Amino acid sequence: MTASVKIGIRELVKDTSILDKYDYIEIEDKKTHKSKGIFVSGKYAKDIEKFLEEKEKKGIQEKLDAINNIVPLPAGTLVNQSIQSIKANIEI
Repeated sequence: MTASVKIGIRELVKDTSILDKYDYIEIEDKKTHKSKGIFVSGKYAKDIEKFLEEKEKKGIQEKLDAINNIVPLPAGTLVNQSIQSIKANIEI
């Protein structure tokens, strides 16, 4: 189980050793009680980076699939092509 805590940024500034005590720390605006982000322990940093990269690639692929559903093009047509060359490939 991962250890976590929710703190304000001022608490973190006053005691940075808290970063070593938890797997992740949620930073919260103490006035509005809104989450501002998280700090992740170094041992999970690579996993988080990999997750975010995969999520971004998936989002891009979903957008390309949506475009391909509207204007079907041969596979790989959108890769490394200019707008003009893509337009030239579309039969109107």
